[in-house]
Amino acid sequence: MPQHTTLFGFAPGTETARAAEIVRLGVQADRSGLDLFSTSDHPYYGHRLDAYSTLGFVLGATSGIAGLANVTNLPSRPAPVLARTLTSLSALSGGRIVLGIGAGGLWDEIERFGRPRLGPAQAVRALEEAITLVRALSGGGEPVTLIGEFNEVRAIEPADVPTPLIWTGSLGDRSLAVTGRLADGWIPGHASDWVSERYLSSRPLIDRAAEEAGRDPSAVATVFNLPGRITGRPLDRVRDDDGRWIGGSVRQWVDELSSAVLEHGAAGFVHFATGGDPLDAALGRWAEEVVPAVRENVAKG
Repeated sequence: MPQHTTLFGFAPGTETARAAEIVRLGVQADRSGLDLFSTSDHPYYGHRLDAYSTLGFVLGATSGIAGLANVTNLPSRPAPVLARTLTSLSALSGGRIVLGIGAGGLWDEIERFGRPRLGPAQAVRALEEAITLVRALSGGGEPVTLIGEFNEVRAIEPADVPTPLIWTGSLGDRSLAVTGRLADGWIPGHASDWVSERYLSSRPLIDRAAEEAGRDPSAVATVFNLPGRITGRPLDRVRDDDGRWIGGSVRQWVDELSSAVLEHGAAGFVHFATGGDPLDAALGRWAEEVVPAVRENVAKG
């Protein structure tokens, strides 16, 4: 999937009781020309669908849209198995998979799920090692041996499949530095957007780490998770008291997102519909009204 264009995605939720609807929305998003179908990864909750099972099912029912776990819960997925999952989905879908990955956050739930709790520094080292291993086990080449702190593989054949794009959901300084050194993209945590203090203070850390690693910082895209409601009429204000985006009319969305791309360097957006509107309608407004207009504005520059 190209990274040089602005990407637009949709996240319909992961509730097991809504499984058929979620697949149907994925097909609708694909037919509407969206770039990404996004699902969260919380395997410790029985009422939620498994992220990669869902992505595989949706990719099998579509032809153009790419799948993104937003973000993969690394502590619950051994890195060598994750690498094989990704290369298999890539081969089966024609390359329509993006690895979104995080170091882990809900550690009480992760531990309850039977996985060991890691300290913050350990979790970041595990993230870096996992990204290294995913890259090594894709793209073909010689057998891979890695005796790491968290993984040990010996003479394992890489899949002859291109490495997927890797986007991190990093938050702290250490994981932001890993993003700058190794990742293709960054998904700012807690739905932070381009005017938030979290983004403004974090992005320079990524850029500095990229430069120190001899990389062009612009090679690390920023893709924003963007909750909000698309309303029939303009709202008096589009942000809350804390400055967080809450939504507005189609025109207000178009103006805001066009500015985010052209003035703040945003590379993409994953929309999470809020406000209780039917998801079919929310997806329709996003994919058929907001996204084409933003694309047109961006193309004009």
